[in-house]
Amino acid sequence: QVQLVESGGGLVQAGGSLRLSCAASGSSFSIRAMGWYRQGPGKQRELVAVITSGGNINYADSVKGRFTISRDNAKNTVYLQMNDLKPEDTAVYYCNVDWTSDYEPDPVFGSWGQGTQVTVSS
Repeated sequence: QVQLVESGGGLVQAGGSLRLSCAASGSSFSIRAMGWYRQGPGKQRELVAVITSGGNINYADSVKGRFTISRDNAKNTVYLQMNDLKPEDTAVYYCNVDWTSDYEPDPVFGSWGQGTQVTVSS
């Protein structure tokens, strides 16, 4: 099993910045992709950004140009730098990691973090 620990959420004014971190831990696993999702009040969970093991990156249109996802493979950690935050970015942000066991290439498992609250005031 892979466990995820998130940090970095908080309260910020519109136009401000926050940096989220998510560290994966466990034994004998290989990470395929790492990403961030969010769920705002009364909304469905949505993809914010994802980065694959090969370095391919995708962003939701709503965050392009403001958010940057990155990863440190040596630390099994993914980051989300959020700049120019807007009130509509207010949500619980969840880290997600797709991984495989080092003993078998399939199946691909998914793990979720506990979520961290980001609140942007206007």
